[in-house]
Amino acid sequence: MKGFKDFLMRGNLIDIAVAFVIGGAFATVTTAFTKIVVELLAMLGGAPNFDEWKPFGMQSVGPFLTALVAFLIMAFVVYFGIVVPYERLKKLTEKPTETEPGAPTTEELLAEIRDLLKDAGSGSVDRT
Repeated sequence: MKGFKDFLMRGNLIDIAVAFVIGGAFATVTTAFTKIVVELLAMLGGAPNFDEWKPFGMQSVGPFLTALVAFLIMAFVVYFGIVVPYERLKKLTEKPTETEPGAPTTEELLAEIRDLLKDAGSGSVDRT
């Protein structure tokens, strides 16, 4: 029973549960926004709705194309509305990485490697 309790109290499980709840709410928001975009497209040039299209008598092609168009619109909105601004914000708030005090610089490491290679070529390498 202790193992099960430990499993339930593990941080990853809680994080995943929160992610699913937030993802479900976010899916509702993006679906509603996609409907707005589709309505705007319908006002401009006709609704991108292929539900009634049945080439060669295949009834599932039309709804698939409608779902595909809705997915592409949603992916566009998520990418340009969330991913791009998030990446820009992340880049602005990133602190430059600093080397540890006393750690050798890149130039010092390269000089040491050069010297070791030079010593290896002359046969006087100390391998202790």
